[in-house]
Amino acid sequence: MDTKYWDLQNIQVTENNSAIQQAAEAIQHKHTVAFPTETVYGLGADATSEEAVDKIFKAKGRPSDNPLIVHIGEQKQVEQIVSQIPEKAVKLMDAFWPGPLTIILKSNGACAENVTAGLDSVGVRFPDHPVAIALLKASGKPVAAPSANQSGRPSPTTAEHVLDDLSGKIYGVLDGGPTGVGVESTVVDCTGDLPVILRPGGVTKEEMEQVVGPVLFDVALKNNSEKPKAPGMKYTHYAPNAPLWLVEGSVERIKEVVSLMQQEGKRVGVMVSEENRDQFQDVVVKTCGHGSDLSEVAKHIYDVLRAFNKEDVDIIIGQTYPKEGVGVAVMNRLEKAATKMVK
Repeated sequence: MDTKYWDLQNIQVTENNSAIQQAAEAIQHKHTVAFPTETVYGLGADATSEEAVDKIFKAKGRPSDNPLIVHIGEQKQVEQIVSQIPEKAVKLMDAFWPGPLTIILKSNGACAENVTAGLDSVGVRFPDHPVAIALLKASGKPVAAPSANQSGRPSPTTAEHVLDDLSGKIYGVLDGGPTGVGVESTVVDCTGDLPVILRPGGVTKEEMEQVVGPVLFDVALKNNSEKPKAPGMKYTHYAPNAPLWLVEGSVERIKEVVSLMQQEGKRVGVMVSEENRDQFQDVVVKTCGHGSDLSEVAKHIYDVLRAFNKEDVDIIIGQTYPKEGVGVAVMNRLEKAATKMVK
């Protein structure tokens, strides 16, 4: 199919915009439409239709036991798809919605079974992006939407990334320009006594604890044997074409690994912070921003991983970052993209 393209950059977007109306009608007719959120671009379809949702899995090549996040355009819509909303979940919604937080709640069965992967819970998110909100309101549907990329590849932060992966496989893409946060939403399970983070993301553990008290990290974040309760908990994600090795330690240690790879005749790419750019010669160097600003690193990480796909490199050597604040999400994504950790 020819993928439709709607350019909504640099204009004020409402649900009455003609492009939004066309995309909303496509959702209503069980088609797939990619759209920007404040984190990454999502690939949306009617969450109540198994037929529509199946098109997401086919376009992405995504494993069917990987549940999808359901996007809503108004907070009150959550009542249409869940059976109960605990007090702590309400507090998190009031504090962080619209925003990069997905809350897992007990499902009432309104969403298609292939959205929840057979679980009795569903992840719900109210994104903070004018194009996303306009589309969701205009469609009148809860919209299931994983990242709009080929499964396993770096998530898309521009419409160009979406088309690189999915052109001809999806109905259309709404171009709202580059996204902001860069890494996906935090996923927090609110079906138990204490909120549990299943996937770190744009809202940090510390920020949530200021609102609801103790929040836990799921001990199964690195356990691939269990059925995933949230996207990103299982399978290789975010990987560039060339192998990515993450090096723990100093810049000197990174340079040692680079030198060893060059001695083996490999064409080396280096992925470091802006402060370390000038430490490397005779390699392809790309930076994610300043290491002192992990939000900036998060914003650029996927763009840099994709940029290496256009370079003639055999291996990518990357630095690591402190697992503090949004750095937890940065390292979660890098570790899932990496083929090896080097001490």
